[in-house]
Amino acid sequence: MREPLPAVHGAELARTFKALGDRVRLQLLSLIASHAGGEACVCDLTGAFDLAGPTISHHLKVLREAGLTAGERRGTWIHYRV
Repeated sequence: MREPLPAVHGAELARTFKALGDRVRLQLLSLIASHAGGEACVCDLTGAFDLAGPTISHHLKVLREAGLTAGERRGTWIHYRV
């Protein structure tokens, strides 16, 4: 017999699925993962969308908070990796 999913794991999975449930975030994750070296500068990502910079930053923040990406500041840009 299998045990049901503990509530704590359910909350984590729900946050992950919610982050991936948005078309822009899913595409951002794909762009980062497929970028040379497995990481991409935010400056490499903004041109792929017809969205303002702050909107892209919001989506990247949601991905980071869901544990799907990590970011590292280098100068004025943040570089993301899956």
